[in-house]
Amino acid sequence: MSTGAPKPAVLLLAHGSPSSADEVPEYLKYVTSGRPLPAEVVEEIRHRYKLVGSSPLTCWTRQQRDQLAGMLGLPVYMGMRNWKPFIPDVVAEIAQDGITHVLAICLAPQNSRTSVGLYRRAVENVAAPFKVDFVESWHAHPLLIRAFVEKFQVSWKTACQEAQSEVPVIFTAHSVPQRTIADGDPYQAQAHETADLVGREAGVRSWTFAFQSQGMSGGPWIGPTVEETILELKRKGHTGVFVDPIGFLCDHVEVLYDIDIAFKDYAEKQGMRLWRAESLNGSPTLTKALADISRSRLQGAGTA
Repeated sequence: MSTGAPKPAVLLLAHGSPSSADEVPEYLKYVTSGRPLPAEVVEEIRHRYKLVGSSPLTCWTRQQRDQLAGMLGLPVYMGMRNWKPFIPDVVAEIAQDGITHVLAICLAPQNSRTSVGLYRRAVENVAAPFKVDFVESWHAHPLLIRAFVEKFQVSWKTACQEAQSEVPVIFTAHSVPQRTIADGDPYQAQAHETADLVGREAGVRSWTFAFQSQGMSGGPWIGPTVEETILELKRKGHTGVFVDPIGFLCDHVEVLYDIDIAFKDYAEKQGMRLWRAESLNGSPTLTKALADISRSRLQGAGTA
């Protein structure tokens, strides 16, 4: 480690996603830590990637990295837990660059040991010659909420105009196993808090919450599911739904397939129409949120 002036940097951490359907089998080995999956599960996931073409998760993460670096005037790196660029490789790059202090931010604002916890472990498992400051969660940051509201209001207004009525809102986040929440994980409560803050700031009078993308194995996962929620809204007489995935920051397969294809098809079969809020993707307001977190944490550590 350098003994000179502090040289801080930011490390953005994300799940990672293959760029093509052909890479899915190898990618899934990282997701499951080498545990084999049934062939039909692998093929189903390959099929979903084929339908959406490719996952833009890496591209959007790279754009946020570059925008944040420009805003901070500091080096910003990106590392993926399950795909390239892998976290250990990026940690080695950071060390080579002589960085002395790293602020690690997961691009999963609600904290769960199944996501943020695994990213943190991936960083800590690598012997790094620099100090790491880890952001546990930022699900209620005012600029994150504003970023979601900006996207929500444009899309929801369009949906209500097309429906000629106020379309009911379903906020969603990725499901996790029930045993995770039973063990005291804060994820479920934080996801609901993000939705509540977005709904309040957007002026939504009523909304509901559903967990999406439940796993295909590993016991029961938390709900209600989006399908169950769509049926409940249908029973109440609604003919359309508006989905806002506040548990995700950018487009990837859980958005482009699960919502745009699977949930939309399910709604149509129920005689309903489904609209979706645009993902944050390259949102400048999201970048401002990341910059605000970075500045405050690095200043507090005396490295800004």
